[in-house]
Amino acid sequence: MTVNVYIPTLNAGGRWAEVVNMLRAQTYPVAKVIIIDSGSTDDTLAKDYVDGFQVINIDKKDFDHGGTRHMAVQQFPDADIYLFITQDAILADARVIENMINAFQDNPELGMAYGRQLPHKGAKELESHARLFNYPAVSQVRGLADAPQFGIKTISCSNSFAAYRATAYWEVAGFPSGTIMGEDVVIAGQMLLKGWQKAYLADAPVYHSHDYTLGEEFRRYFDIGVFHATNPWIFDHFGRAESEGLKYLKSETNYLLRKNMLLLPKALASNFAKWLGYKLGLRHKTMPVGLNSRFSMHRAYWNKA
Repeated sequence: MTVNVYIPTLNAGGRWAEVVNMLRAQTYPVAKVIIIDSGSTDDTLAKDYVDGFQVINIDKKDFDHGGTRHMAVQQFPDADIYLFITQDAILADARVIENMINAFQDNPELGMAYGRQLPHKGAKELESHARLFNYPAVSQVRGLADAPQFGIKTISCSNSFAAYRATAYWEVAGFPSGTIMGEDVVIAGQMLLKGWQKAYLADAPVYHSHDYTLGEEFRRYFDIGVFHATNPWIFDHFGRAESEGLKYLKSETNYLLRKNMLLLPKALASNFAKWLGYKLGLRHKTMPVGLNSRFSMHRAYWNKA
């Protein structure tokens, strides 16, 4: 199976060298690596990094989470698998892409798959727990029939490291344009509704984590609320998200009781920020656009709203 890799970039920073080096070290041959750069002013596009890669340059104001990725696929569509990585996701070993492609070869009904995320080296306790909770050590394959059991988690995904079978991708018309975030969740839901399956692959890991401040957590979850409010079909087919928040809170509390009790107040504040942000995001249509923009992590979205 031929594989194209797509990486959106903007000032990729200190981890970029590791991202590129591990991508070049893969045992599975990649047909093309396509960089979609939104106007980097650092050395992201230095020759040592992108030599042999295809580079698409766009204006920062034109970046769209789904639309930009879809544009890149339209320009370079000749592959069996479209694999997406973010600029801060480091492939954990040389066989990661091989393991992911094996899953598609073994299961012709698999439309998409995403890999396990491990905390970056030196990650703090709250970052580490987030990865342990959302990315367990056991692989899973889910289809629409699993929705009654897993609810909205049935379509969990992450474009930090995810792959899509080309035939399934085009059957659902690719990534949507104009979403504030969650283009991977949209395509996952649409594929499952079309009868495809989705896999989580524990044996295809990347290092990827974030140390968000309370403000960043609030803004991120505000955007998640906006995303869910503007895609009500997700709730209709896969249920709501509130119960997952309670499960996460219990898991995080137990984790910190074992690891570092002093972080419990910070964890509670973080979870309150997430809850408040999410609830306000769900109600964003009742608020002025200017206030929504201030609350949002992806403020460019509101310039187009």
